[in-house]
Amino acid sequence: MNTIAWIENRFKDAGRMERAAADYDVDEMKKAVSFHSSMPQYDETPFIELKNLSEMLGIAKIYLKDESKRFGLNAFKGLGVSYAMAKYFAGELDVDLKDFTFEKLLEKVSDLPAATFSTATDGNHGIGVAWAAEIFKQNSKVYMPKGTAKSRLDAVLKYGAEGTITDLNYDETVEFVRELSQENGWIHLQDTAWEGYTEFPMYIMQGYTTIIEEIERQLKNSSLGEVSHVILQAGVGSFAGAMAAALYNLTNGKPPRIIVVEPGKANCLYQSAGSEEGMPVRVHGELDSMMAGLSCGEPSPVGWEILKSITDCFVSCDDAISAKGMRVLGSPAGGDEKVVSGESGSVPLGFLYEVMTNEEYDGLKEQLGLDAASEVLMINTEGDTDPENYRKVTGDGSGESE
Repeated sequence: MNTIAWIENRFKDAGRMERAAADYDVDEMKKAVSFHSSMPQYDETPFIELKNLSEMLGIAKIYLKDESKRFGLNAFKGLGVSYAMAKYFAGELDVDLKDFTFEKLLEKVSDLPAATFSTATDGNHGIGVAWAAEIFKQNSKVYMPKGTAKSRLDAVLKYGAEGTITDLNYDETVEFVRELSQENGWIHLQDTAWEGYTEFPMYIMQGYTTIIEEIERQLKNSSLGEVSHVILQAGVGSFAGAMAAALYNLTNGKPPRIIVVEPGKANCLYQSAGSEEGMPVRVHGELDSMMAGLSCGEPSPVGWEILKSITDCFVSCDDAISAKGMRVLGSPAGGDEKVVSGESGSVPLGFLYEVMTNEEYDGLKEQLGLDAASEVLMINTEGDTDPENYRKVTGDGSGESE
């Protein structure tokens, strides 16, 4: 059953968006890109136009940014964590990060006692923390919720982290690590915010904006101003919020239509958009979706404030939509480039494909203005981070990560 539920955003407010996006302005984006590009591991990730698929679906253009190629991590999260660690160390050293390359900062950091960074994660963020701690020569402790695939834990351990799978869901694991960090003096590096904890999540989100700055350059004969729709996947909303803020700032306050897609069993942003006052709503329960990176029950207040102010439509969908996206990208139309996309990376494309091919969603297609003139942008946030499930869904093991 390919079930999609949607709700139009009643709380959209350009004035509030301008305030919410202020920490992700063009100057801050340039600072993040400058730091990332100084890292020896850095390279722009591929930017693909799916020409045959767009023709098949009756859309002018479909663009896909492939973050599975980022830093060799099979996901985008290293951008946020590396920048957040850099900002943390710049603060400890009382220096301005804009004056430092990665190597120059690392030289200064080596004079400090090694720190321990801790986090809760569904997978990709933990890999990012473990990797960044390793390249900064620090320690890391990573805790994962119950049901996490062993391959995700193994990927964390590969970078020297201490890691374990708990018997708690994602939000409970975040709370558990928060308490452990306070007791042990660890630096809790989490990609979601709460009252009194907003600085690290903001740094992480600022790091993510390198993606949008790269896209602006990679569009070549076009620009972000010509893109009509952006479909963003969301867990707590930090990634989607960072992308929305960057789009707002790079288009001078005239962003494309933004659609946010979540798993049906962890649709905290969708539920928040449907609340009477537009306040963040926590979803309780098992949060069991194969979209592990999006299986989060509580919105980040920082991400939610941005998305509440700018998103046009919030979407909740079942796992079959994500699976469809995995298969379409893995077996491309015509001569389009094959993209190995994991469960959380593929759901925007799965959503677009279902809406454009299923008459049941003709009303939604019309409401969103998806037609022959549309230019749609999506970001593949991960590759086959669960290789066993990727093979199960697609029947293809050729993209398995080494």
